Amino acid sequence: MPVLATSTPAHEAIDKFIGHLAEHGFAVSTRRLRRHFLGEYLRHASQAADTTDLTAGELLDPARAAAWLSDAAAGKTRTRTPLRGRDAAAYPNSMRARIHSYNAFAEFLGLPDRLDTRPPAVGYRLTPRDTKRLLRELAASRPFYGEQAAVLRTAAVAALVADTDTNVPELARLKIRALHLDGDGDARVELPGGSCPLSDVTVAILGRWLAARAAIIAELEGSDPGHLWIPVQPGRPRGGRAPVKPGITPAAVRTLHAAHRNLVRQVLGTPLRPGAFREAGK
Repeated sequence: MPVLATSTPAHEAIDKFIGHLAEHGFAVSTRRLRRHFLGEYLRHASQAADTTDLTAGELLDPARAAAWLSDAAAGKTRTRTPLRGRDAAAYPNSMRARIHSYNAFAEFLGLPDRLDTRPPAVGYRLTPRDTKRLLRELAASRPFYGEQAAVLRTAAVAALVADTDTNVPELARLKIRALHLDGDGDARVELPGGSCPLSDVTVAILGRWLAARAAIIAELEGSDPGHLWIPVQPGRPRGGRAPVKPGITPAAVRTLHAAHRNLVRQVLGTPLRPGAFREAGK
């Protein structure tokens, strides 16, 4: 493993560390997480020292690390307000990720200091009240990148997960005809295991997604294929052929999961698996 001089500027050392991870095949999500938390640490340390010229050796000072983790645990380093409020403490698993990022960076630099790691904590769980609030925020959010239609699709999937206690792979196969939203207080979805009633919040979100979906389908030549969940952007060109228009094929489960993860992180400030909506609805 390469060893940089401790006099290397801290921001340059972090860049080289992320490059090292890429060269060794670490996942994009892992590299993004490491960069995020090390960047947070560098900002915190630079503000405390009132300088932008910290070296790698100065950054990896145990006292600076302890001060950073203390403020991070109290929620003082976050850049957006989470669902639980600005003064909410950090999630235990985000603190664990900070410690792992610090230790991995120290190992890359060849320095002996390590922070004590923590066992994984039980994931964040939504209450029914939080679920309704988060669903509304998901549907009303504006994406940092990507399509607004993807936001509505993600909110609609999450709403059905909460109402039906069904996982995303099962819901991914649904057709438009499974929805019955026009009944007077009797909105429902037909699942393989039977009919399931839908809440007013879910009906409203599904209505917005269906309107966005209809606009995408209108661009197709031919009839509506009937898939409830469709891609919102063209597929990749393959074999020299033009990209496949969105709407022809159903959205892949991995696409639905990735969109959910990205949007919830944007709105809530932490990743949240779709299963948390199932647990909240019980």
